[in-house]
Amino acid sequence: MDFTDNNTEAVKPHTKRLGREFAMQFLFSCEMQDELPGARMFDTFFESVCNEYKLRDNRLSRKGREYAIALYNEVVVHKEDIDKLISSHCENWDWDRVSAVERNIMRVAIAEMCYFPDVPEIVSIDEAVEIARDFSGEKGGNFINGVLNAIKNTIVKE
Repeated sequence: MDFTDNNTEAVKPHTKRLGREFAMQFLFSCEMQDELPGARMFDTFFESVCNEYKLRDNRLSRKGREYAIALYNEVVVHKEDIDKLISSHCENWDWDRVSAVERNIMRVAIAEMCYFPDVPEIVSIDEAVEIARDFSGEKGGNFINGVLNAIKNTIVKE
């Protein structure tokens, strides 16, 4: 999470962007620890992220946390379907070759595309690409953009 612009001035992220990043980071953390996540684990994770990035307890962090939990819950409930959707659109890539960061960015984006009718699919894709560029680099962003754009037209929102 980089909250500075090119002039090193603080940039205030949107609450949904913050939530997307929190959800991706928490899912990634759980995957790396090979643990089934729970509410207490999220509380601990959130506290450490707030300390690391010096986030204050304010509306931004509370709304970001709420959105992260909502995204996380949808990913957990629909993880098997989401993973099948991703793997079926990763042309010439084995599932095991997709990095854990990129997998979790796409899981969050697809959960948002499928289960958050108020968010246009293109916004979910653009945000996922930007998050990927921050956490995985330019190639990761391009890869995620290709996969999510291929998936976009196959999604029917609930």
